[in-house]
Amino acid sequence: MHSEFEAVIGLEVHCQLSTQSKIFCGCSTRLYGLSAENEMMTDVSVNTNTCPVCAGHPGTLPVLNKKVVEYAIRAGLATHSTIQLKNVFARKNYFYPDLPKGYQISQYDQPICQNGWLIIDTQNGPKKIRIDRIHMEEDAGKNVHVSGFSLVNLNRAGVPLIEIVSAPDMRTPEEAGAYLRALYAIVTYLGICDGNLQEGNFRCDANVSVMPKGSTQLGTRAEIKNVNSFRFIEKAIEYEISRQIEVVKSGKKVVQETRMYDSSRNVTLSMRSKEEAHDYRYFPDPDLIPVKVDPAWIQEIQGTLPELPEQKKNRYMSELALSAEDAGVVTNSKRMATFFERTVAELVQAGADQRAVAKPAANWITGEVARLCNEENIDIDQVRISPKHIADIVLLTRNQVISSTGAKQAIAVAWKTGTPIEEIIEKEGLKQVSDLSALEPILQKVIADFPAQVAEFKAGKEKVLGFLVGQIMKQTGGKANPSLLQDLLKKKLI
Repeated sequence: MHSEFEAVIGLEVHCQLSTQSKIFCGCSTRLYGLSAENEMMTDVSVNTNTCPVCAGHPGTLPVLNKKVVEYAIRAGLATHSTIQLKNVFARKNYFYPDLPKGYQISQYDQPICQNGWLIIDTQNGPKKIRIDRIHMEEDAGKNVHVSGFSLVNLNRAGVPLIEIVSAPDMRTPEEAGAYLRALYAIVTYLGICDGNLQEGNFRCDANVSVMPKGSTQLGTRAEIKNVNSFRFIEKAIEYEISRQIEVVKSGKKVVQETRMYDSSRNVTLSMRSKEEAHDYRYFPDPDLIPVKVDPAWIQEIQGTLPELPEQKKNRYMSELALSAEDAGVVTNSKRMATFFERTVAELVQAGADQRAVAKPAANWITGEVARLCNEENIDIDQVRISPKHIADIVLLTRNQVISSTGAKQAIAVAWKTGTPIEEIIEKEGLKQVSDLSALEPILQKVIADFPAQVAEFKAGKEKVLGFLVGQIMKQTGGKANPSLLQDLLKKKLI
């Protein structure tokens, strides 16, 4: 679309760690709890998960949560980063109502992880994206804007984060989306992040600039702040690239600034001029001694890492004969991968060859089940359908007991009720018709009703056979066995 320009994209991801307590005090990190009916998540009462430390009272001292360091090391190991045996907390100074101390405790020139990378899948094949650093920091509170004034909720203040900063290695919105999804899969597989995008567990700032294609001189970048949706970050970057190109082509200069994304209008809007590191006046926090990591502890943590998405993907390809694309889709989500593995286990228990049934199982899970999950905006582990349902669907379609149309109908009923598949098939009358005596009169009628298509088939246009099969399927309500129909029609027409 903009062949004369090239975009340069770097992402800064804020990942909220799923520890029970905050990074420098014992307050709970949980911002949501169950309602009285134990059915839905509700806000924890305002300013209840607070204490003098996270509220920034004078004279209080922070005490580092060891679990935060462990989780940061886990993230570093999973992204091939170098773990710094000595790392230092610094004060990042700025004044904002939701920052009670007047500074944020973060890491600056000595972060805990450096020089990592991960691989993403692109249209042109795998691509390595470098990770400059991963550092630990505390979250700020939350401003609540009411008509005419603002209030501050400090429940989030002091919640532990890791910030994962990529190199500017991405060139398209699609690459940025692929990187985010790959990173999201890693932190959720590790169990260090709940991954709830709506709650802001995983949010992203995007640094975007444009330059003439072939140039080595980077353009002036703008930063898009706090986007917590994969789709929205792609749309925001796409808009920002187009905006900057128009600015450059008009003879003006791109301004270095911080922008926000308005999803309702699909535009980015200027918020403020972009700060540089020196604006924050970083210096080592005098209340926190340097963190010294024992190499033996790193080895211990390395030994507890789970099978990560890339490893699982390679295993599915080698053991289950899945394609790279199918294995990639299944392993993008830890919950989906777990559901898939349980489905394959059900099939193996029923006597099926796992390499023969893995692909149809993956197709049903990433297709129909994922579609229903997306429609209702729920995760696959929250549905009434079980791996046993999908295993039964795979076996019954392979044995031609039901058609793919009948299978979809059965899944739709199981989705709502959780009723066993075979019971649904009997009750709904979804079994395929393979009885020749029942199909014969329908075949004769379709042949008589569509003489032009019959003539085309006899003249060598074999694609017309699909049309004739479709007409018979219509008349049987989708219950006829389509492969049987093809054989019968060929015998009659050749």
